[in-house]
Amino acid sequence: MFGRDDITVLRHEVLERLDRRLGDRLDGFVLAINEVITNVVLHAGGNGRLVLGVSGSAVWCTVTDSGPGIPEHLQHPPEVPEAFGVGGRGIWLAYQLCDEVTMATGPIGTTIGLKIDLPGQ
Repeated sequence: MFGRDDITVLRHEVLERLDRRLGDRLDGFVLAINEVITNVVLHAGGNGRLVLGVSGSAVWCTVTDSGPGIPEHLQHPPEVPEAFGVGGRGIWLAYQLCDEVTMATGPIGTTIGLKIDLPGQ
């Protein structure tokens, strides 16, 4: 479980645990994860759960919260955010930096899945 005070520590822990075979995509994947956990803290009740995994061909992360769910109009890949707009970049960044983004949401919470293929797969 994580909360507001854990974001920086969790980001560093994720970086340490992620498979170094991601090469130059490692920092982008960590950034995508950071954006999703920040959204949990800001928009979904403040607490969540993160799980990392490595399969033979990919690294994945799921972030789950118990918030009120994501509104329907935000449940699709977002358009490019406006240059001077406030907010709206976190999920957009995740879609840009990950090979796959999944979302399951409802009134009892949301799970965001992020996946990045290992180089050469």
